[in-house]
Amino acid sequence: MSGILNSSIGRKFAMALSALFLMFFLLQHFSINILSVFSPETFNDVSHFMGTFPLVQYVLQPVLIFGVVFHFVMGFVLEIKNNKARRISYAKNNGGANSSWMSRNMIWSGAAILAFVCLHFYDFWFPEINTKFIVGDMSGLVDPNNAASGYRYFEELQHKFVDLWRVVLYVVAFIFLALHLLHGFDSAFQSVGANNKYTKGLKRFSKIYAIGIPLGFIFIAVFHFLNH
Repeated sequence: MSGILNSSIGRKFAMALSALFLMFFLLQHFSINILSVFSPETFNDVSHFMGTFPLVQYVLQPVLIFGVVFHFVMGFVLEIKNNKARRISYAKNNGGANSSWMSRNMIWSGAAILAFVCLHFYDFWFPEINTKFIVGDMSGLVDPNNAASGYRYFEELQHKFVDLWRVVLYVVAFIFLALHLLHGFDSAFQSVGANNKYTKGLKRFSKIYAIGIPLGFIFIAVFHFLNH
């Protein structure tokens, strides 16, 4: 593994694989969260299943965390090495003429997304870990002593979007995510060699995904802010 990461091509390939993995997770995460708009009961049931199923908790969740850390660390490593590799000044090589704004600023959109991930973990993941593994409450109920109280997940989700400032932060973060994905999705496919007769279709799909998924998350946040 270390040998692969020592080469520029290997690092780009590993970066692309981690990006595709995270984009698949993002789609799955959106599929669950959008349920909160249409059916709070279904959202609660699915959230409880995902939060208590051993395969998800003890295998997929650690893999996801590793994927997030790996992707961001590798992104910063690539940026540092790319900066060191540049021997021609911008006066001689107009970056704006040779690349898009999004590709030149992936590091900044990535940093903004990383800050959002930290906020998201603070809002949802850390409290969940505390409730289940420190408090020891695996019931998922609003009141652990009252089975009729129902699952707590929908109530907790709505509570996070009561404050306007948090909704604004989420909206801004998802705008940065869209900008990041507009270049990152297409770049990831290129890095794994998906340059063939399907390229045009992949480019079209990547744009729909890069705009549609962040827009969907924005809709969820605004919907719960207006309906809490």
